Amino acid sequence: MRSVDGRELRSFSFKEEAPGQEVRAVERKLLLETLSSKLPLNSISYSSRVKAIKKQGSGETLLELDDGTQLLAKIVIGCDGIRSPVAKWMGFSEPKYVGHCAFRGIALYPEGQPFKARVNYIYGRGLRAGFVPISQAKVYWFICFNNPSPGPRTDDPSILKKQALELMRNWPSDLLDVLHNTPDDVVIKTPLVDRWLWPGFSPAASTDNVVVVGDAWHPMTPNLGQGACCALEDSVVLAGKLSAALKDGGESVEAALRAYGEERWARIFMVTARANLVGSLLQWDNPVVCEFRNNIMIPWFVRLAPFLEHTNFECDLLEPVAST
Repeated sequence: MRSVDGRELRSFSFKEEAPGQEVRAVERKLLLETLSSKLPLNSISYSSRVKAIKKQGSGETLLELDDGTQLLAKIVIGCDGIRSPVAKWMGFSEPKYVGHCAFRGIALYPEGQPFKARVNYIYGRGLRAGFVPISQAKVYWFICFNNPSPGPRTDDPSILKKQALELMRNWPSDLLDVLHNTPDDVVIKTPLVDRWLWPGFSPAASTDNVVVVGDAWHPMTPNLGQGACCALEDSVVLAGKLSAALKDGGESVEAALRAYGEERWARIFMVTARANLVGSLLQWDNPVVCEFRNNIMIPWFVRLAPFLEHTNFECDLLEPVAST
């Protein structure tokens, strides 16, 4: 952890402070390709956003897609992201903007990136950045900055990169090197949002054999790096519940979906709230408060093990599917 002038505020060693913990930086593209490679051929249809959802008298669900295709489904699993049409149909509110945005990208070093295998955080006033190697030739980075509104949408990545560099002017040279080695076409900017699933006010995770997973159900800010992790946890728990219901025949699918939502709610609510709180603290812009953070709180009070406590979660193992 460093300040804008490059001064080291604190460094952590997993071996010394959090035995058994680790960081695995995985490029999302590779993760998705790995997961999809296990599906039967032609299982995925691209450019097929859901346009309308209609319940049928038979209890099945009719999905109408943008390309005109219609699908009749016995079970619908909505894992279609923050702006999920499935979640909207189920009555979920729009995710709420939390007051800051993020630039993100991946730097390329064809001859090999020069950084050690560690996570780097740099803190400013209402502005922070970080980077971590994800392979011998790639480095992931982010910049998070306060903004009263999400601002106009900009799709030109070259403009986004210029905006990111302008924000980081006079910041540490290694961070600037990472930004300069980032191709224009991989820079993105997103407003950070979340949705708190208040009991008694938010819809259930499932209704009439339609269920939501991941960001479609519980969008959260990326301050803990747990969004995709929680989506994977959802998937494992849901698969286990559905597998038991379909295999045994004793428990209905609707009951299995309901059990999934009930089991996952407590963890999801905690991680969403914690991510929001951590982001609010790290985005301080008051100069006095930032001095307190950099010179007292981080050096003397921040500890690695409690900070990573939310990652201590284990899913039950899924039974492997027999090859045919």
